[in-house]
Amino acid sequence: MCFRVVTRGLYPELVKTTLQRNIDICMKLGLSNYVFEVVTDNLIGITESLNVREVVVPDSYQTKHGSRYKARALQYCLEEGVNILSGNDWIIHLDEETLITESSLIGVINFINDGKYEFGQGVITYANEEIVCWITTLADCIRVSIDYGVIRFTLGQLHRPIFSWKGSFIVANVGAEKHVSFDFGLDGSITEDCFFGMKAWEKGYRFNFIEGEMWEKSTFSIMDYIRQRRRCVLGIAKVFLSNNIKLPYKTGLFVLLTSQLLLPFFTIGGAIGLPKNSQFRILFVFQPAVFMFMFIVGVMKSFQHHRCRWWLPLFAFIVALPMGAVFTVLETLGTYWAITRWSHVGFYIVNKNITPVKNREVRII
Repeated sequence: MCFRVVTRGLYPELVKTTLQRNIDICMKLGLSNYVFEVVTDNLIGITESLNVREVVVPDSYQTKHGSRYKARALQYCLEEGVNILSGNDWIIHLDEETLITESSLIGVINFINDGKYEFGQGVITYANEEIVCWITTLADCIRVSIDYGVIRFTLGQLHRPIFSWKGSFIVANVGAEKHVSFDFGLDGSITEDCFFGMKAWEKGYRFNFIEGEMWEKSTFSIMDYIRQRRRCVLGIAKVFLSNNIKLPYKTGLFVLLTSQLLLPFFTIGGAIGLPKNSQFRILFVFQPAVFMFMFIVGVMKSFQHHRCRWWLPLFAFIVALPMGAVFTVLETLGTYWAITRWSHVGFYIVNKNITPVKNREVRII
């Protein structure tokens, strides 16, 4: 098992702290046959051992199809002379702040031992330990409910990433990952996880849902949240428009993008007044009802580790309506920013480090 963490190396203390905590979890469960591989653009200076390896991506490295950003680093790990894994090994992809839990590690081991599927993914929650920004953390409760609903159903029952998947808490068979590769060019470099998932599905690989949850933190500012959503929408749109993936495998992305574009109209229309047409009335009522349900489920799942859980249902009901307005505004700003700045391609790196460091963005004009 190779836990692969890809980072720009801008926040070395964050990477080192997270790495040590994750190693402690592996040791606590008695895991021995594993390695943590930190793949970075800038040298971090991690002390290497039998279970820890630092891989620095050379500035001169270029993929065959010109992949950029995280996709470039992931492809570098698969190159001959760099890759130390066999085709039967497994990679667990993590972000630099992703924390493994006992439940997620047990879920990963069970998934691998099952041996029926090449790719898997589980739930990530954002309300654990210290909460830096309550607004973004509550907004991310929707993402938690999507994990428990959409991801669990599409991967666990249909065994296909119909509506895409996340870039973290991915478990991949090495042989299958090398076959799919991350060298998709620029169109697959903004949301490399989405492109990879669609391409793997197209090549006939199967997916499954992994029990357990990993922990991450929501963005520390509202502006970072909007930038994050903007990159997500822009990347998914470029995957949908790519000629390298056949149309039947992108139907779910079309539904996803359409819902993002129509979100503000349904919300504003419902607030102003319901239309007279009965079919439209159902749509305008259905959308906020689904949001309320998803938000409440997300809050209940996100805060389930807190001691005073009796207040969760009441808290969820109270904040669901105002958070609906906030969520709509944030998502709309990110979505339409992506549309209006279509040619402004970049990979914004969110600051999730306790020590303030100026964010950097790589842009291609």
